[in-house]
Amino acid sequence: MVSGFKPTWMVTNIYDLTPTDLRANGIKAVMTDLDNTLIAWNNPDGTPELHHWLNLLELAGIQVIVVSNNSRARVDRAVAPFNLPYIHRALKPLAWGLNRALRRWHLRRDEVVMVGDQLLTDVWAAHHSGVRSVLVKPILSSDAWITKGNRLLEKVVMWRLRHNYPELTWQEDLNERKTH
Repeated sequence: MVSGFKPTWMVTNIYDLTPTDLRANGIKAVMTDLDNTLIAWNNPDGTPELHHWLNLLELAGIQVIVVSNNSRARVDRAVAPFNLPYIHRALKPLAWGLNRALRRWHLRRDEVVMVGDQLLTDVWAAHHSGVRSVLVKPILSSDAWITKGNRLLEKVVMWRLRHNYPELTWQEDLNERKTH
């Protein structure tokens, strides 16, 4: 059961995912969670670092698609400055939103990675849609009220994952090693 929460990689933050590393792993598109992964949940404008990272991926021809459980209005407002495509109300941890993105943008599962800050939603949805996953540390240590319960349960799941998979550690980049 706990294996469904095991990410392919654990990388400190989304900016550690370089176009070179992504391409070396056959990744042509990055699906990403929004809050506390791409942007701080309480700062929809992003940072200069985020703009730079998105520009690097665009120049490398790597598509970025936001897959979020938030409402259309929230996601539209957050991604407008970046001109990113998105799936709203993705229903993670179900695979529905990821599968919808795969179909809409004609992507193969083996050329996509899902990046998120939560095991219980992002990694689980990736696992069940057949897409590789990258767990990143949340941008902020605080969360929106709706996420706080997940974080408590996530601590138990992470403890079990580390017990079952001692090699599961935070990495600097995708080249260190896959966790499975």
